[in-house]
Amino acid sequence: MSARIKALLVHLLTATGAVLSMLAMLAAVDGKWSMMFLWLVIALVVDGIDGPLARRYRVKENWPTYDGVLMDLIIDYLTYVFIPAFALFKSGLLPGWTGWIAIIAIVYGSVIYFADTRMKTRDNSFAGFPACWNMVVLFLFALKPNFWFSLAIVVVLTATMFTNLKFVHPVRTERWRAITLPMALLWVVCAAWAAMVDFHPHSWAHWGLLVSTLWLVFAGILQELFPPRERP
Repeated sequence: MSARIKALLVHLLTATGAVLSMLAMLAAVDGKWSMMFLWLVIALVVDGIDGPLARRYRVKENWPTYDGVLMDLIIDYLTYVFIPAFALFKSGLLPGWTGWIAIIAIVYGSVIYFADTRMKTRDNSFAGFPACWNMVVLFLFALKPNFWFSLAIVVVLTATMFTNLKFVHPVRTERWRAITLPMALLWVVCAAWAAMVDFHPHSWAHWGLLVSTLWLVFAGILQELFPPRERP
C-alpha cells in the first residue's frame, strides 16, 4: 500500500468522528445518556489513535489536500463540547438558571479556546483546560454531585481555559507518560463500563473514574510545581 493511500485512510478514520458524533447526538435527543456516552467514548478512542497515525504516515506531506487538523477540530468541538453541553443541560443535573450558565460558559468559552493559537505548550501539553467536557460531563453523570458543586466545576474549568495552567496530553506529553497513558486508558475503560451499567451508583468504575480524572486534571499542574531536574 502506498504512502498516499495510507495517509488518505488516516483522514478517513478521523472523519468517522463526525458519524460517531451524530450517533451520540441522536441518542442524546432521545435521552439515552448511556448510549450517547458510549458513542462519545468510541469517538475519544478514535481521536486518540488518529493523531499518532497521522504523524507516522505524514499525512500533511502524503495527502495535503485535506486539512486533518481542521477536520479534527470540527469533530472535537462536537464530541468534546457541544454534545456533552447539551446532555448536561437536558439531563437536569444543573436545573434552571444553573444549566443556562453552564451551557453558555461551555460552548462560548470552548469555541474561543479552540481558536487560540497559543493552546499548545512546547512539550505538547495544553495551556489552559483543553475543553474536554465529554470527560467532565461523564464524570458528573457517574458521581452525580450536588448541583452547586457541578456548577462550580464548570465555572472553574471554563476560567482555567484562559490561563497558562498546564494540562497534559495523554499521548504527546512525554514527561510522566508512563503514568498518564495508563491513566487515560483506565478512564476509557471505566467510562465505558459506567455507561454500560447505566451509571449504577455502586459501580466500581466510579472509583476508577475519580482517580484517573484527578490525575489527568492535575498532572500538568504538578509538573509545573515540580519541574524536571536539569542535567549537570
